[in-house]
Amino acid sequence: MNAEDFMTAEMTVLSRFLEGKPNRDLETTQLVSCELLRSVGMDSINCGINTLQNDSLALPVAEVQYALSAWFEINKREMPWRITRNPYHIWLSEIILQQTRVEQGIPYFMRLTTRFPTVESLSDADLDEVLQLWEGLGYYSRARNLHKAAKMIVEKWSGLIPSALDDLLSIPGVGPYTAAAISSIAFGHPHAVLDGNVIRVLSRIFAFPEDVALSSSKQTLHKMASALLDVRRPGDHNESMMELGALVCTPKPDCPICPVRSFCKGFETGTPTQFPVKRAKKKTPHYHIAVGVIRDEEGRIFIQKRSLDSMLGGLWEFPGGKNESTESYQQTCRREILEETGMSVDVGPLIASIPHAYSHFKITLHAYDCELTSSTIPSTALSWEWAVNEQLQEYAFPKANRLLINMLTQQESGTTEGNND
Repeated sequence: MNAEDFMTAEMTVLSRFLEGKPNRDLETTQLVSCELLRSVGMDSINCGINTLQNDSLALPVAEVQYALSAWFEINKREMPWRITRNPYHIWLSEIILQQTRVEQGIPYFMRLTTRFPTVESLSDADLDEVLQLWEGLGYYSRARNLHKAAKMIVEKWSGLIPSALDDLLSIPGVGPYTAAAISSIAFGHPHAVLDGNVIRVLSRIFAFPEDVALSSSKQTLHKMASALLDVRRPGDHNESMMELGALVCTPKPDCPICPVRSFCKGFETGTPTQFPVKRAKKKTPHYHIAVGVIRDEEGRIFIQKRSLDSMLGGLWEFPGGKNESTESYQQTCRREILEETGMSVDVGPLIASIPHAYSHFKITLHAYDCELTSSTIPSTALSWEWAVNEQLQEYAFPKANRLLINMLTQQESGTTEGNND
């Protein structure tokens, strides 16, 4: 950005601060007092400029707001949902960005808004289609809740996203953060957001000493976020806080370019990376899963659909399950297929072992070629299909299963090419 662009951005921000009388006294003399910080439990902690042993002023709210706003005007990333205040787009983007990076989420946002341009079109869609469009994004309960929520919004609010916080909180898949984000960004309501990025920024600004995973800590941090909120532009303010955490105040912060470093107690200590304080993580469990690729006499492959109330509910999969420590993977494959489908198989050679990580555990999927030794009609309450390899692209599968399908496709392609030589 050249000097002229910088000055233009600066003047844009300054003019906003000078527009009319604000809803509350947010002139540069307004400060977060130590009395406020005492009220949220920080009664013996150094904060901002002075300590809490007296009633000295701690943090200049309007200066922080101005610094954030000026920085955000210049540095904010381009995102398709930022060019609109369409509540449907804001809601959809916030659901996608739960547990998903922006750069990964953008193609899914474009895909979903192209196929479902309105809440009504999403409500009318078949869940299988929604899950297939969501495939690869993970956390599939988000997609199921998105579909369920669309139906609720159509039935209860005639397809219009509600603006009231309590109404938003009643929507499936919408928690306190998402409700505050939609309410502030789409409707301009003064609700502060508290996500991982904001927690990191606030923890460093105030050198917050408590474990941020505790519910009491989150309540305190939310009060701090609310105290800093610019009620005239709550959406932009919330986005600036989140953007600062995403781009500058990262786990390894770039303090020299931070617009609020002069107000930051964590920076002042010289060890900002010690904040936020977090309890030691437990060791991530690792499970071994054995599944069977079962073909009938026509070469079709057996797949089944997971129940909606299970993890990865509504997705299709190859039959199988978790390995018990007393058995081999082949024994696991045979046992699980019999238990799940009622079909008996001979377990053949290993096709592949595929590692995959979820949020709280890891798996290795061991896939085996299996030959039926019983009827091709399974006895299971789950939905099931016999599908040729090409048809598998039409179903939504979990990531590890999809990787297996890609391997099977490559193997089949290689075999076909070999037969053509």
